[in-house]
Amino acid sequence: MKILERLLEENGSGFVKLLCVTQDDLWDMLNIVRKGDRIEALTCRKIKEKVHKLRRITSVKVPCELEILVNSVEFDPIYKGIRFQGFTTSTTEYVDKGWAHTLDIKLNQPFKLTKKCWLPMDTQRIESSLEVRQEDSLAAVVLHEGVAQIYIVQRNMTSVKATVNMQVARKRSGFGSGREKSIQEFLETAAKSFMRHINVNDQKTIVVAGRGFIHNNFLETLLNVADQMDQPFSKMQKEKFVLVSVSSGYKHSLKEILNNPATADALAHTTAKEDSKTLEKFMGMVMEEPSRAFYGYKHVAMANEHVAIDTLLISDALIRSDNVHERKKYIAIVDDVKLNNGKVMVFSSLHPSGEQLNMMTGIAAILRYPLMELEDEEMDDNEEKHTGLEILLRTDDTYNADECVCPRKYYSKQEEEEKSHYKHRYAKYTLSASEMVEEWEKLVEADVSFYFDEEKKELDHEQPAPRLRMTLGDCIIKKR
Repeated sequence: MKILERLLEENGSGFVKLLCVTQDDLWDMLNIVRKGDRIEALTCRKIKEKVHKLRRITSVKVPCELEILVNSVEFDPIYKGIRFQGFTTSTTEYVDKGWAHTLDIKLNQPFKLTKKCWLPMDTQRIESSLEVRQEDSLAAVVLHEGVAQIYIVQRNMTSVKATVNMQVARKRSGFGSGREKSIQEFLETAAKSFMRHINVNDQKTIVVAGRGFIHNNFLETLLNVADQMDQPFSKMQKEKFVLVSVSSGYKHSLKEILNNPATADALAHTTAKEDSKTLEKFMGMVMEEPSRAFYGYKHVAMANEHVAIDTLLISDALIRSDNVHERKKYIAIVDDVKLNNGKVMVFSSLHPSGEQLNMMTGIAAILRYPLMELEDEEMDDNEEKHTGLEILLRTDDTYNADECVCPRKYYSKQEEEEKSHYKHRYAKYTLSASEMVEEWEKLVEADVSFYFDEEKKELDHEQPAPRLRMTLGDCIIKKR
């Protein structure tokens, strides 16, 4: 990232004119820009023109420079750009104030970011991105028989560049040549895909991982394919390749690559390696020293009150939350840990380690000393809901409330139909869902006690009439 111009006031407000050079810079902007900020950039606006009274109205795209008040931010690694949606802040020749507009910011496109209050975390993130180079990224080829996936592991994200799926012949007696031929075709296809999507000069290290000996065979095939395409690798480029054994050819094997001792020297200073190593240390302490490893906001906040946090693990999804109250309380913990000489590690949601941390409420802490009293504290209901450990029973009032469990636009079509059926079925009842469940349990208990209580149970002593029995001889006689 490049800073073209910067002006920050003493009260914390100001603007910064930036230029995003890599995809990591765009991801940083996703975490820095929030609802209520202002973005100014060169864009195109569709303007309607009326040439003549008898002719149709035509529309023309006119380049103009607009400033919008950000309402939402979208980022797609495949698109290689970031999109800001909002409303214009001033009246110009082509637009009026308050009109909706979308700014598409791509790589090497300058833009101006204005904030009412710049947080220290935001300025530190921009400063750290200035030192990152394109060569700090890592390429990984993870494969097993019939499946190959090519990844780019960057500072803030892990993106899939290509996926190869082919059917490989099974092992059969007398048909070994057919299986070897199909595996060779698969390796050649994966090697050609690698040559199309990966530039070796832009990568710091290239890890080839697989189970058995297939990764060794792939590297040999890759070198032969490069020679056939008249793009042979130089000696310096060949030194970038590292062979690692993993259990499968899917994304979760990236954690095995990052934790493998063979890649320790090559990935010593990368962010993904440090995050994976810290998370592995935390998971180990949860099993061996549970009084020094806690997750969830309630436990982490109590540990912060005791000034006991040595390392704070937090997901960037919590820091860029649209809920201002939620965002401020997490940022306050981050500031307190830094003030108490603790280490703060912000995990990216696009890394496997960040995905695993999000499954554990998105925040965790490694303590300096054990706190036994925290083990007796229970988690909050909303934290249990986020970890997936418990599904809470909601009343029918939840669907009509202003603050739902999640925004309405994120409900699936099936959930919408279930809610409409629920409201239509139980609209006439005044009891809530939990009260109806309690009443139903009481009725069930009454029925069970009545069934097993011999005093209340009235038995019918009259025996039914005996059933007529017919023999084979009777059937023969009746047939005659």
